[in-house]
Amino acid sequence: MGIGTSIFLIALGAILKFAVTATVSGIALGTVGVILMVVGIIGLVISLLWLMQASRRTVAGGRVVEREPYV
Repeated sequence: MGIGTSIFLIALGAILKFAVTATVSGIALGTVGVILMVVGIIGLVISLLWLMQASRRTVAGGRVVEREPYV
């Protein structure tokens, strides 16, 4: 799941939770909205951590080299 997909899920969940007033028998749309927001936030955190981890690596001559952090 990418950053864009995560933001989309967060937005869709917020719309279902806060903006939709319709009722559907058998489904609580507010609960579905909260679930989508939580999944989106988890996906966003994982995507950002993966992106930060990948930015510290460089491919040099076919092998992965860890870069030292700047202090």
